[in-house]
Amino acid sequence: MNLKNIAILAMALVSLSACKESSKQPKQMANSEVSTEENAQLEEVFADSTYQLTGVAVAKDNRVFVNYPYWLDTHSYSVVEVKDGKPVPYPDEEWNNFKKGEDGQNKFVTVQSVVTDDKGFLWVVDAAGIGLGKVYQHSSKVVKINLATNKIEKIYRFPENVVSEDVYINDIRVDNENGFAYLSNSNTGGIVVLNIKTGASRLVLANSSSVKSDPNYHFSPLGTELKKGDGSLLKVNSDGIALTPDNQYLYYKPLTDNRLYRIKTSLLRDFKTNEAVLNKSVEDLGKFITTDGMIFDKKGNLYLGDLEKNSIVKITPDLKMQTIVKDDEKLIWPDSYSISDDGYLYISNSQIQLMPWFHNGVAQFKKPFKVFRIKI
Repeated sequence: MNLKNIAILAMALVSLSACKESSKQPKQMANSEVSTEENAQLEEVFADSTYQLTGVAVAKDNRVFVNYPYWLDTHSYSVVEVKDGKPVPYPDEEWNNFKKGEDGQNKFVTVQSVVTDDKGFLWVVDAAGIGLGKVYQHSSKVVKINLATNKIEKIYRFPENVVSEDVYINDIRVDNENGFAYLSNSNTGGIVVLNIKTGASRLVLANSSSVKSDPNYHFSPLGTELKKGDGSLLKVNSDGIALTPDNQYLYYKPLTDNRLYRIKTSLLRDFKTNEAVLNKSVEDLGKFITTDGMIFDKKGNLYLGDLEKNSIVKITPDLKMQTIVKDDEKLIWPDSYSISDDGYLYISNSQIQLMPWFHNGVAQFKKPFKVFRIKI
């Protein structure tokens, strides 16, 4: 290691003793070196040749749930429980039989993610943006399902000034201790803060540069910069989010660049905190990788999927980055993550870079779509 790298590493170690409830704020920095652990073993959990999946969630009793967004014309169920390797619509058929033209208030329209919490609930994020378009008939929502009864506990809806027709709510993290949930807006950018006790919500950081994808970053998961059908470059704003184990910090990042940010949740929870204070309180942790989802384990390690290198990486509390598994055939756009009580990281693979949107209308999918897990 040369002197420059030693100096950078030293700065990282001093600046962030991360996630150990430290009150010290890290300075802006770039990660120094990427080390490689022994290649973890990818174990297949579920496969589906019919529909494109994005999210995965594993409950305390190892029940596995998967979701399918309504992005392409071929679509059926939105949320399923995996039983004996088969997808079973969850919580029932009625919530999963939406068709265009119908009322989407009490059906799943475009489910983007599913997340389990520590209290036995499944949280379903329905962005309601069919084909990543505008919100369908004001039907975006978050659905909280009791896993013990398989019944819907509560439906959270949003006012127009929080989730407008141009907002695509994407991922969610839930803090039951303080009574809040946080959602990313991957279209226009921003964080939606939801009081899960009262249902009150607000959109914050919508104009912060931290939620906007860097226009100068060349996002290239196929080796060349990914372009849409109209020839424009793919740019996705704030997408992946993660809560530290102590719920004190929310980490987040735009999808199509490599910067990582965080902010204190105490500021987000106080709806009196104005935008100027929030913007000044964002901490830029430096450059790492591009990723879709991300998740913390109980030790404060942050797991992300490197979309451009078909790998899973771990960022330790001192901001060291390690590649823990790489597989060009299996890890095709690692998308979302869930960690089981017995120490497995579940990984969904959505193959977004192979969608017809980027290949002159012709899908290049390598079916089936799969969910894997690795021991961590």
